[in-house]
Amino acid sequence: MESLTSHKFACIIAQFLDDKLAKDITILNISNVSSLADYFVIATGDSTPHVKALMETVKDKVKTELSKLPLRQENDAKNRWNLLDYGDVVVHILHKEERETYAIEKFWSHAYSVSEDEWREEAKDYSEYKK
Repeated sequence: MESLTSHKFACIIAQFLDDKLAKDITILNISNVSSLADYFVIATGDSTPHVKALMETVKDKVKTELSKLPLRQENDAKNRWNLLDYGDVVVHILHKEERETYAIEKFWSHAYSVSEDEWREEAKDYSEYKK
């Protein structure tokens, strides 16, 4: 396997989320505007159980397919905002109300957004539903 860039890693995570019906998947390249990470992957779940299932799916699939574990993992008390920190890529999975309230994309509006076509192409080999 070729070396996994943070860009490709973020795209693959977006694909894993898409396969499990996450909504409004966004990848932000924040490397030029923050030292926190290179990319944020942000996705919405329809319900609290969906948010939890999305987080578990990402953790499991990244571990089994890419042999990576999160450096840390956080969630709020009601499990409506989950965060997986892989160092160069940070995954935010939010319930739709929290997504609207916290508006991460607006806060990071000066970051470059990776288009859906781009991440789908980059991660096509990782989809459960290869076309």
